[in-house]
Amino acid sequence: MIKGKILENFCLLALKFGVNLQEGQGLEIACPIEKSDIAIALTKKAYILGAKKVNVRWESDDIDKLTYKYASTETLCDLPKWFIDSKNYLVKENYCYIAIAAEDPMVFKDIPAEKLAKVAKVKSTLLKRFSDAVMGNEIRWCVLSVPTKAWAKTVYPNAKNPLKELSNAIEITMRLDTDNPLLEWEKHIENLERRAKFLNDNAFSYLRFSSKVGTDLKVGLAKNHVWLSAREKAKDNNYFIANMPTEEVFTAPHKYKVDGMVKSAMPLCYGGNIIDDFSITFSEGRIVDFSAKKGYDILKGLIETDSGTRRLGEVALIGKSSPIASLKTLFYNTLFDENASCHLAFGKAYPTTVKGGDKLSKKELELLGVNDSVEHVDFMIGTDDLSVYGIDENEKETPIILNGDFVI
Repeated sequence: MIKGKILENFCLLALKFGVNLQEGQGLEIACPIEKSDIAIALTKKAYILGAKKVNVRWESDDIDKLTYKYASTETLCDLPKWFIDSKNYLVKENYCYIAIAAEDPMVFKDIPAEKLAKVAKVKSTLLKRFSDAVMGNEIRWCVLSVPTKAWAKTVYPNAKNPLKELSNAIEITMRLDTDNPLLEWEKHIENLERRAKFLNDNAFSYLRFSSKVGTDLKVGLAKNHVWLSAREKAKDNNYFIANMPTEEVFTAPHKYKVDGMVKSAMPLCYGGNIIDDFSITFSEGRIVDFSAKKGYDILKGLIETDSGTRRLGEVALIGKSSPIASLKTLFYNTLFDENASCHLAFGKAYPTTVKGGDKLSKKELELLGVNDSVEHVDFMIGTDDLSVYGIDENEKETPIILNGDFVI
């Protein structure tokens, strides 16, 4: 459904703002086979911009579902060395990486939760070199979405033309419906950077979250933490935008300084399954209790992936008036849903969310309170009445978000 001038601008945003492709640089694109037209358009534009080589890695929900249904858990956990090497090759050769996130949210709903959890854990472990490079900004990467039939039917089950509805929603959230999307993105980034600067200048020690649904959570922030926004700098000193759309400012929680209870604000789609209406209780940074009315076993498997998934790796702030939140739509896609709501993340923290973190060892990061894990999974906690206060070292409280929206 994305075509013409919209497709042209989509490609420019992905390549120039997203991964910031440099002349003579390689690019890999992970794309659903259903959207081959998007991959072709990105490939052509990348070569016009001077790409050295463009690789496309095709993905298929239908094939993945059949594989998980009929292949044994042991077989699925036997990840071929060539695949692991191919991901690490992108890091070694300084490739850019674009992922088109447009999976069917319900693709694995009939696959046993324990099978999905075990395979996910093994994959995360074996691909940790690549995921560490992504989260440490060793390579420039960007996740974007385009509408697919199955995804659209899940989001708009009663619409006459679900694909068109989802396409329109993506155009709005990506600012592709404007006369000059690149200019609108520049303005948007500047606004996010202004908020990040306010938070960095105040250097809060804690954040306090509260809402009428029951959230009452105090989140300590890592020592020397840095608030980041959409535009980040990679190790090669080139800027990039990892998520498009994006509405967040985010940083690293202190892995040992999270206390209280938080309630989910939206369903979490994880591993092709839905986790909904869940709550998490923390003590000294560690999850000590949790519940879920839907997807309990999936949530349990996620939390028990490793010691790091029992702690937090990200805290992100987003106002309810963002373009995504304003649509009042559940996308069943974390890229969109996390940008409609303040969120936290189970697992690994981004090393770049502490000063000089990309140059620190794991032990040095640990001393600052930065969490490590093979996983990083966002879950949404922002409600229309959410309040967030920053607390400084003198216990002075400053409002950041009131009634779900920024006041800074």
